Amino acid sequence: MFKRRDSRSILRVVAEAFWPRGGWLRAFHYVKHRMRRLPGSPEQIARGVFAGAFTVFTPFFGMHFVVAAILAKSMRGSILAALLATFIGNPLTYIPIAYISLQTGHWMLGTRMRGDLDESIFRLFSAAVGDLWHNVVAIFTPARANWTELALFYDSVFFPWMVGAILPGLVCGAISYYLSVPVIRAYQKGRSARLRKKMEKLRAQAGAAPAKR
Repeated sequence: MFKRRDSRSILRVVAEAFWPRGGWLRAFHYVKHRMRRLPGSPEQIARGVFAGAFTVFTPFFGMHFVVAAILAKSMRGSILAALLATFIGNPLTYIPIAYISLQTGHWMLGTRMRGDLDESIFRLFSAAVGDLWHNVVAIFTPARANWTELALFYDSVFFPWMVGAILPGLVCGAISYYLSVPVIRAYQKGRSARLRKKMEKLRAQAGAAPAKR
């Protein structure tokens, strides 16, 4: 029932992660449409939006859905809204998000990023992955584990990013919350009015039908 009619190859899945079918503008309108139709009060949905918007500033890539869901549940917000709001983090926005979070984190910790931001991140990440793979191999071979590059990546990137995500995440989450509440409330009121008008029309047609016989 829930399977796609057209199976996608791995390359297509990866390509659509960077550029969805129909483009990012269409994807944005789809998420906005689904967000407004979610069940719950405007405040509950907006708390979920806050959770999702805050989460995308954190360095927990691959776990944003989980973190957003846990945060939304702890705030008594809409988990579905939180998952949809993580759409804010996408290949087009991750670079400025990383820059803001890392620079804020180093500023809060009183440290500095060595070299250019993009070069440093990729270099440290590659070295950390190499260290991790070496340590996995060391479990089954006489080689000795080495945590130097992983520790350097944690100190220079991950920890400052995690700390620096708090301020911009709160700002983005708060803005998203206060923008979402009136929009969702207006949509829900308009939808209720349309449904009420439709029901009244159906009742009027049902009442007029016997009189024509």
